Amino acid sequence: MPKPTPRTRIQERNRSVILNAGLDVFSQFGFRGSTLDQIAESAGLSKPNLLYYFPSKEAIHVELLESLLETWLDPLHAMDPDGDPVEEILAYVHRKLEMAREFPRESRLFANEILQGAPRIMPDLTEGLKPLVDEKAAVIRDWSKSGKIKDIDPYHLIFSIWAMTQHYADFEVQVSTVLDGADPFEGASKYLDTLFRSLLTA
Repeated sequence: MPKPTPRTRIQERNRSVILNAGLDVFSQFGFRGSTLDQIAESAGLSKPNLLYYFPSKEAIHVELLESLLETWLDPLHAMDPDGDPVEEILAYVHRKLEMAREFPRESRLFANEILQGAPRIMPDLTEGLKPLVDEKAAVIRDWSKSGKIKDIDPYHLIFSIWAMTQHYADFEVQVSTVLDGADPFEGASKYLDTLFRSLLTA
């Protein structure tokens, strides 16, 4: 079978521009509320030019989600079973919070997909996310049983970390309004460190 022709620099640049534009549009309007015309306009390309690179709105959305999920799972992969349990869990909290700061559009894109029932990434959730969460939940349960941290439900601990970090990206407008536009992340980092350290330690 012949190898695919390598993309030129212009092709790579245009794909990157389209994906970035798609991320802007999808994170603002969701999949259903977004159109190829909006993405093409945001990318500064004609719709026929966009369709040369991606055959459909869904193709752009799926590529964004698949690359995002890999990035989204990296902090959980990094949790070391041989490390200090409290520090490993707190490191996960801080990595997730930093991702909310650095990738707010990606967080909203993922949240929108989940709210719709994950029609385009359900296989990634069942085959990628769930086994990893099961693996790390077993690690946290072992830490609890050995007395290294308080007895705590590992799944609900992970859910609470997701909720309390991704909130700052998914509800950015609400947070910014309440805080009069102040940067929430320094305060959030200190608060979450105190909260989870207290939750985990005897």
